[in-house]
Amino acid sequence: MVKLFVFIFLIVACIPAKAQFVSLSGSEIKTLASAIKTDDKVRAVFEPIKNTAKKALNAAPNPIEKITSQGLLAGNPAKTASLKAADDAPKIYALALYFRLYNNVSYLNKAVEYLTAWAKINKPTGDPIDGTKLEDLISGYDLVRDGVDEQKRAEIDAWLNKFADEQIRSESIKAGKSTAINNWNSHRLKVITFIAYTLHNKTYEQYVLDEIEKQIGQNLFADGSGFDFKQRDALHYHVYTLEPLLKAIIVINRSTGKNYYTFQSKSQASIQRSVQFLVPFVTGEKTHVEFLNSTVKFDRDRAANREKGYEPANFVPKSGVVVLCLASYFDPSLQDIIKKVNGDDYNDWQLVLNNVRKPIK
Repeated sequence: MVKLFVFIFLIVACIPAKAQFVSLSGSEIKTLASAIKTDDKVRAVFEPIKNTAKKALNAAPNPIEKITSQGLLAGNPAKTASLKAADDAPKIYALALYFRLYNNVSYLNKAVEYLTAWAKINKPTGDPIDGTKLEDLISGYDLVRDGVDEQKRAEIDAWLNKFADEQIRSESIKAGKSTAINNWNSHRLKVITFIAYTLHNKTYEQYVLDEIEKQIGQNLFADGSGFDFKQRDALHYHVYTLEPLLKAIIVINRSTGKNYYTFQSKSQASIQRSVQFLVPFVTGEKTHVEFLNSTVKFDRDRAANREKGYEPANFVPKSGVVVLCLASYFDPSLQDIIKKVNGDDYNDWQLVLNNVRKPIK
């Protein structure tokens, strides 16, 4: 009987873990751990994540039944409560990453406590802008999913399946709605992509591959601008649609080898062209007054509410660096522009990840 148990244990132990495309593989974790230990700049960028993990270890999860932030002005009680609850997402990522780096099981257990709390209480709505706020939660789960016991993993998986299903049938993608084309759809596809490759759900994976090419063609224009820039008259929203698209296509590249950065739609639109459209505004060669001719009433409401970044003013070049950091995964030459804008000493977590996770060409 003991021999049989040992035999079964060895078989289970030899079953390979699912590849991790959303977060970091085992070899990438080792590379990252070495970089944190030996590189002062990397260690400095990791420090806030480490501090978040240590604080979260002694805190309680704060899940909310329904995230409600989209369309609400700053100060609205429902929005305030939702954003406070969504702060659990980076905590989960930090806990999960710290566990993977240092193998401290206390951090795994705490990450699972947060995840199961959300799985029990939260009810996904299918709203992409509310849903995108849990991006780090999904990335964190991808980091530790193989280490979660079967019962809890099934519970969290079921919740994330529901999350993806609600996004797939979201009211926002009904024909005739601008949200079926604009940044909402980019965020929707990012969330589904993260869930698809965390759960290794082939149905979701195929859905993403079918929809991502369509979104590039309808959301971005051949001259590099896009629907969001035209609709909102704001580079803020050009950034806000490119950011989720880039995050989605990095995961797709890591899992399939497909390069949607240089992919051109039938209309000759591409993510690469839209990143290049942004570059002169980030370097300061060009300027743009934001939101002057936005067609969206909510933009005017936020300006009237004195919300930072929504009153007509010149685009802040450094606010576009987030896109260049993501795009530099595919085009490392963009790091020269990032350094020019932010200084040689600049580094951020995305650049650290880019050095650990190399694109498949």
